[in-house]
Amino acid sequence: MEDLVIRDADVADGSGAPSYRADVVVDGGRIVAVVKEAAAAGCQRPRATRELDAEGLVLSPGFIDMHAHSDLALLRDPDHSAKAAQGVTLEVLGQDGLSYAPVDDRTLAEVRRAIAGWNGPGDDVDFDWRSVGGYLDRLDRGVAVNAAYLIPQGTVRALAVGWEDRAATPAELDRMRRLVAEGMEQGAVGMSSGLTYTPGMYAGDAELTELCRVVASYGGYYCPHHRSYGAGALEAYEEMVALSREAGCSLHLAHATMNFGVNRGRAPELLSLLDRALADGADITLDTYPYTPGCTTLAAMLPSWANEGGPDAVLARLADDETSERIRHHLESIGSDGCHGVPIEWDTIEISGVADPALADLVGRTLEESARLRGETPWTTARRLLLADRLAPSILQHVGHEENVRAIMRHRVHTGGSDGILRGSKPHPRAYGTFPHYLGHYVRELGVLSLEECVAHLTGRPAARLRLPDRGLVREGYRADLVLFDPETVAAGSTFEEPRRLPTGIPYVLIDGRFVMEDGRRTGELAGRSVRRAPRRP
Repeated sequence: MEDLVIRDADVADGSGAPSYRADVVVDGGRIVAVVKEAAAAGCQRPRATRELDAEGLVLSPGFIDMHAHSDLALLRDPDHSAKAAQGVTLEVLGQDGLSYAPVDDRTLAEVRRAIAGWNGPGDDVDFDWRSVGGYLDRLDRGVAVNAAYLIPQGTVRALAVGWEDRAATPAELDRMRRLVAEGMEQGAVGMSSGLTYTPGMYAGDAELTELCRVVASYGGYYCPHHRSYGAGALEAYEEMVALSREAGCSLHLAHATMNFGVNRGRAPELLSLLDRALADGADITLDTYPYTPGCTTLAAMLPSWANEGGPDAVLARLADDETSERIRHHLESIGSDGCHGVPIEWDTIEISGVADPALADLVGRTLEESARLRGETPWTTARRLLLADRLAPSILQHVGHEENVRAIMRHRVHTGGSDGILRGSKPHPRAYGTFPHYLGHYVRELGVLSLEECVAHLTGRPAARLRLPDRGLVREGYRADLVLFDPETVAAGSTFEEPRRLPTGIPYVLIDGRFVMEDGRRTGELAGRSVRRAPRRP
């Protein structure tokens, strides 16, 4: 007798095809039978050790978060309800060109400080790895949900070149190629870049093309946070399309938005660019989150020249009055490349998290509001905060446009990604609500996507991008990573006012056939492991 039969479910199988009613049988962590209602008429129905009545619920593959920042959260928080309660069964880590492998002792210390605003300082994590394979082995000890990993190009550059704004030498480029090849051989699914973050932004297109050629030779994909989401956004997208095609590498555009006032209503231009490339044979996908504000660190807003040399050099420049004034001028008058070439608008920058509890009174306020309360300029407040919190503050940036969000999510190569930063006392609600927000708000309430289409965007399509042969669909032989949700009540509980509230309408989540959510509660199962794509050898 099998382990489990899920009885009378409405199956949205991840392909985008119309849903159907069926019994789904699970055994040994895999789907062993899908018995459609019509086929079961007059026949003995499948039996199992446990039967789950799914009347009124939709059964779908587990959701795949194509852009996650849970690199340390998975290790420090066994519960991880932020993602498990959403129905996420697989996260893709190593995003935006900065993460914790491959590193040496020096680089690890630098990276920990550089992205403390994303993941915290990591003082509660035992960094007992240095390689990509070592990090994936750490995940294999048991975590809440599955995870795949992208080799972070900025970390690779920090390891081989440092944090200086200069071209790599031939020897350094060779080392970077080797590091990328080793990461792919150890199980990475591709490579990410953060081309508005140091030190990844210092790489020219020729350098990136060479690394992408290595990724392509192993069957991976390139996932860039490209050089601008503001002024010059379309040119930045064009650059990535051309670069990936020159390298022969599949392309997945990270959090593919069109933000700031200069891009209001311009999503159709982006989609036309992608359609032309797709018609010409390019292999392109993208991910987005279903919200208008962005989220990053306050230090990321600084111009690239101010970030050169790593965290200590940044703090020294901020402490120097003359250099600080140059930074302010770039931010407010010229348009910092860290702020996507657009002069900063302090009333759009909301502090969402700080490391030092003594600074907590700034959280939830814009920098303009905090400065007004203190009787000082916004830059004075921002500078003081960056120095006092040692570059750790995270921010919400209210610069998106709803019409762009809706247009992009309809595209046939779109997938879902939360870009969720889990730290801070007031994080972006997308960290806790992205997937139910798609299903509740954009499917049920607005009808932007049909339910079956939306499920395909969140399951089958990302699994295809990751080239996972047994995930992303409800099919016999596939892994039993499954979600049961109520289409009438599924909704994000998280809001900008209460960002850590869990969703409603998702009572059951299974990973490898084991319940990680049951009756809407976390079970304590640590069913997640690393998901390593077997590389295609060059």
